[in-house]
This record gives sequence, C-alpha cells and structure tokens, in this order.
Amino acid sequence: MARQRERGFPADPEPLPVPVADNHTHLESIAGVLPGDVPAPTVAEHVARAAAAGVDRIVQVGCDLPSARWTDALLRSGEHPALVGAIAIHPNEAVLHADAHDVGPDGQVYEREEHHRVPLDDAIAEIGDLARANPRVRAIGETGMDLFRTGPRGAVVQREGFRAHIALAKELGLALQIHDRDAHAQVIDVLKADGAPERTVFHCFSGDAEMARVCAENGWYLSFAGPVTYTSNDHLRAALRAVPLELVLVETDAPYLTPHPFRGRPNAPYAVAHTVRAMAEVLERPLAEVCETVSATTQSVYGRW
Repeated sequence: MARQRERGFPADPEPLPVPVADNHTHLESIAGVLPGDVPAPTVAEHVARAAAAGVDRIVQVGCDLPSARWTDALLRSGEHPALVGAIAIHPNEAVLHADAHDVGPDGQVYEREEHHRVPLDDAIAEIGDLARANPRVRAIGETGMDLFRTGPRGAVVQREGFRAHIALAKELGLALQIHDRDAHAQVIDVLKADGAPERTVFHCFSGDAEMARVCAENGWYLSFAGPVTYTSNDHLRAALRAVPLELVLVETDAPYLTPHPFRGRPNAPYAVAHTVRAMAEVLERPLAEVCETVSATTQSVYGRW
C-alpha cells in the first residue's frame, strides 16, 4: 500500500486565488494508464482536477508524430475548452527520424520505432499541416536542442530541425516553445541567427540568472516548472528573480518534474498550483499578484482559450 501511495499523483493543493494556466503538459502520458499498468485519471478528470485547484487552462503538447496526432484529435473533439495545443518534433525525435542517433553523453542508445521511418522533413511537414488546419493549435513546440542525449551527428540534425520549426512558427504566426537541455549557447545562437518568433518561450527554463537576462533583453518568455522548487536549484530561483514578472510563465511538463515535496511521483496540471506558490515566495510578492500577471502573460502568448 505504501508503494502505491508513493507512485500516486501529488496531494491536491489549496485553490489559487486567481486562476493560472499550465503552459506545458503531456496529457497523453498521464491519462488512462501509467507505465506499470497503474490506473490514471482520464483527460476529463485531469482537466476538472486542475480547474478545482485554480488551473483553468492547459497547453497540451504533442512532441512526436503519434502525440501530435493525438493532440490534434483531442482538440478537434471540442470536449475540453480548457485545452489548446502545441505540436512539434522533439529534438531527440528528430535525431531518430533522420536515423542519425548515436550514443549520447548519457551512454544510452535510443531505438527507432515505426513512426521514425517517416523522414524528418516529412514529419515536420505533417506538423505544419496539422497546425495550419487546427485553430486550437497555438504553438510550435517543443523544439530546440538536447545535447544530453545525443552525439555530434545528432546535434547537426537537431540544429536543422530547430531551424525548420522556427521558420514554421514564423510562417504561421504561432508561438514557439523551446526545449533546451545542455544546449543554452547553441539554442540562443540559432535564435539570434535565424530570428526568433515574436512569442518565444523557453519551456522548463534551466539556465541561470545571466541567461535569464539575455532572454529578457530579447523579449523571450521563461516558463518555470517543478525544478524551481528543488532545494539544490538556487540558480533557477536567481533566474526567476532576474527577469520582469511579465515574462514569466508556469508549467508542469507532466508527467515529469513534479514539484517538491512530491518529487518522484507523476506530475499533473493541477500541481502548477504548488509551483506558482513557491514562485511567489521566491519573488516575495503576493500570490494573487503573481497569478494575475502570469495568467495575463499566458493569454498574450497563446491568445484567448
């Protein structure tokens, strides 16, 4: 029984005084059944639980072909007005589509699946087709670079895939959600060289205060997730304090990055309430003020729900 509790979702938070949005979540990974055949809430149950906690809007992210198609179908169903979407080919997925996977710094070899047989250019083209045809898709993402899980061949592919997604976001007038892991300098270099979309969001911001200031100088948004609550991450709290609140968003990246003290459990959109409370404490500003500003910024980035 204790083990089952440890694997369960975090405790329900006290509702927020002003509703906010989960800027980035993966509902396909937490709805129905979790790995290990652990039952999980349905999409409708996740949406309702989030609303009860004061998380009234959710950006659902599909970052491979199967989840992008799933996201498109979910948004088209019209069943969940609280949802809008972001779709892309994740940088680690791009490497597999290009058959350029090699052993990365983490020492793991990533196996190709059936959908990776679609050439990368064709996969990105499908993302574009889905986004053009669905007004509920409000962002291209998550895209970027991830040098934690790839070697030199993969890095070249990721850079070109990132550039293609930037061009697509600008063509369609959509926001861009960036995945940046161990690739800060490379991602910023591409954004400056190619020109960032008007609304560019660093999903799960992982840089320090200096990088945060660079982002702020360029008008890029920083989205903070559970790691900002972890004891060891003083650099993230410094980054949060280093930028105007008007450039700050909040997210879960569910099922990953569950906020303290629930780290290790699966994450879900309602847990944004735990993270934004911690952010208000870091900023030493009233929770309602932080929620109101973050909520308004989210609408500026993605439009009305």
